[in-house]
Amino acid sequence: MEEKVSVGLLGLGVVGSGVIHLIEDHQEKLAHQLGCKVEVVKALVRDIEKARNIDVNQEILTTDPDDVLENPDIDLVIEVMGGIDHTRDYMLKAFSNKKHVVSANKDLVAVHGPELQEAAVKNNCDFYYEASVAGGIPILRGINEGLSSDHIQKIMGIVNGTTNYILTKMDEEGVSYEDALAEAQRLGFAESDPTSDVEGLDAARKMAILGRLAFSTPVDLQDVEVEGIHGIELKDLRYAAQLGYTMKLIGFANFFDHELEISVQPTLLAKNHPLASVKNEYNAVYVYGEAVGETMFYGPGAGSLPTATAILSDVVAAIKAMRLGVSGKQLNDMQFPKTLRPKDKQHGQYYVRLCVEDKTGVFSEISSIFHSQDISFQRILQTPVDEKDSAEIVLVTHDTPYSQFEQVLNQLEAFDAVNEIKSYYKVEGDA
Repeated sequence: MEEKVSVGLLGLGVVGSGVIHLIEDHQEKLAHQLGCKVEVVKALVRDIEKARNIDVNQEILTTDPDDVLENPDIDLVIEVMGGIDHTRDYMLKAFSNKKHVVSANKDLVAVHGPELQEAAVKNNCDFYYEASVAGGIPILRGINEGLSSDHIQKIMGIVNGTTNYILTKMDEEGVSYEDALAEAQRLGFAESDPTSDVEGLDAARKMAILGRLAFSTPVDLQDVEVEGIHGIELKDLRYAAQLGYTMKLIGFANFFDHELEISVQPTLLAKNHPLASVKNEYNAVYVYGEAVGETMFYGPGAGSLPTATAILSDVVAAIKAMRLGVSGKQLNDMQFPKTLRPKDKQHGQYYVRLCVEDKTGVFSEISSIFHSQDISFQRILQTPVDEKDSAEIVLVTHDTPYSQFEQVLNQLEAFDAVNEIKSYYKVEGDA
């Protein structure tokens, strides 16, 4: 019986330190599960002398990636360094040297995941990346294994903790977007440059990975339609609360009749929707399967130890496969070709806030514009505003094709009595 599996780390930041902590702290359990020890023998770092928040043997640290990638004693590589192009090269080299790879790198997996999976299989290696989506939540394993016999039709996810924290603060405490972002940065929930999070790019990468796995179709990052949260006003959140909704940045992935629809967008959720209660930095993924119906996965979406827990679950899976002699047997062929659903087949409910001239007949004409596209209203609010002779109208439509809703927006833009279309958002659930 093999007594030890040797592991190499690419990166030793917050998550890498968490990985070492868990391997050392859980050694007895790992040995019981696997019948062998797990030991980190090399870790690639930028600066060996840098102060770290974990005690580590200086002899395992290196600034030369080949000390990990070319090391014949290393069986498995854990990639927690981030980046895309050079990291891709490192991982391809690891596979060519017959090393299994576990990664937490959502950016890399979203862009190069199929290529890396193909390289792994070609070299009889395994490639796991549970930690790339939703931190400590076992959503990829849930889809790959727990729901593998079902036909998954729909995924909705809060998969970015930064934006969820910001929107929670705005909704519950009435603080501005700018103040909520500053607080998130102070607490470490947001980066100094939050662009990837607040523009929805981080969530889009995760949704591309989820869609690829759930639907077995080759989803690319550019297939995801993306809208961020930077333009959201407190006024919309107040109106939403009056109507029985809360605002979340939601990733959607639908697969009906072998047609894919995938997006990330601010969405008004009915307060009785399962995702509406997910607050602050937490993540949740709602999955609807044809047989199982509704399921939801909830937990911390980031952080050193939650992410390290997901990484270690992949390490355990890879080592079990090694010891059973079934490494490199993961299927990576997509079952269905990709067909994106056209706009005229996409539909939903929509919230619209209009600033209009406050005079007789305006609402009647606005109603006629909607009715001309066979769009009816579920909810209506009308209030005066500070500007003289102006009013705000808030409408929530019934379910309608997006192409018809788009026609309405174009007609409202051209209507002189509409001063401005202040905002419009997708609505999910009945309040």
